[in-house]
Parts: sequence; C-alpha cells; structure tokens
Amino acid sequence: EPAVIKEWRERQVELLRVKDEEEEIARNDLKAQAAKELTDWYAQNEVSLEKLRETNRQSMASREKPFVAEMEPVEPDTEWERVAKLCDFNPNTAKNLKDVSRLRSMILQL
Repeated sequence: EPAVIKEWRERQVELLRVKDEEEEIARNDLKAQAAKELTDWYAQNEVSLEKLRETNRQSMASREKPFVAEMEPVEPDTEWERVAKLCDFNPNTAKNLKDVSRLRSMILQL
C-alpha cells in the first residue's frame, strides 16, 4: 500500500475520532439542556396547577356559600320549592333533546 494512501487513512481515522468526540460532547450537552428544560417545565406546570386548584377552591367556596345558606332553614312543606330552585324549568335553555315537559309540570305541581 502506498505511503500516501496510508497517510490519508490515518488522517481520516483521526478526523473521524475528533468528530466522534465532538458529537459525544454535543449529545451530552443536549441531554443536559433537555433535562434542565424538563425540570423547568415540571416546576412551571406545578405552579400553574396550584394556581388553578386555588382558583377552583375559591370558586367552589363562593358557589357553596349561597347554596348552603339557602339549605339551612329547614321548614316543613318547603322541600319541593327547594328542589324547584335547583332545576332549570326554562324549555328554551334545555341542553338535552328529550322531552321533559311532563316531568317539569309534575315537579311544579308538587
């Protein structure tokens, strides 16, 4: 084998070794960056979830206060009026497609 080809192969082997080292360094850097971004995302997600939980708790508390206040005075013969307050008897805002007019009229009669 000629010396020129031998020298070229040695240079190619050295060049490939250097490129492999650079690629390994770049891969490790990308892994470290990805791990950091993932940790940051989890922290940000936890903060946003906690904010959402807190707003949901406040919203539930504000909705439950009037409901519980109305439930406190239990008087005889007022049960069906309380049920009627919780039901939507407007047929135009009905979300279901079934005809519930008979049920509506029965509850209103009670």
